[in-house]
Amino acid sequence: MTSRLSSRTNTTNPRHNHSITRQRQTQTNMSGVGPVSQDWEPVVLRKKAPTAAAKKDEKAVNAARRSGAEIETQKKYNAGTNKAASSSTSLNTKRLDEDTENLTHEKVPTELKKAIMQARMDKKLTQSQLAQAINEKPQVIQEYESGKAIPNQQIIGKLERALGTKLRGKK
Repeated sequence: MTSRLSSRTNTTNPRHNHSITRQRQTQTNMSGVGPVSQDWEPVVLRKKAPTAAAKKDEKAVNAARRSGAEIETQKKYNAGTNKAASSSTSLNTKRLDEDTENLTHEKVPTELKKAIMQARMDKKLTQSQLAQAINEKPQVIQEYESGKAIPNQQIIGKLERALGTKLRGKK
């Protein structure tokens, strides 16, 4: 009994009937009388066109010259320059020329380097032994004693502890 119901609903469904008639119409039109024509254009597959960079390649330009093709060259105005950098340079140059500030690092004062050398000699230590005692490289002690080092308060504190003297209190 359920099979009869389903067959009835299919035949009485207006949507279903409409789609059947539409399909029948298209089949009769295609098999009908008259010339058969195509609605679409044929597709031709080719290599990708060369990019702008490939067109400007030296090999491509030479090949075009050999084949007699027309080549166009252009000279660009201010090509390859940074306008923003060149325009602001004149303002900064004047400021730099007027600046007389001396930009150098602070060096070890002569009193400090003499005090380090004297305390090390009193303890009868070499530069490398003192460096090992404060856990630094021997080059650091050499720079402090020659006056070339940039003063570092931590290293000076280590030297004071290792040598048992005050090095910074004389300021």
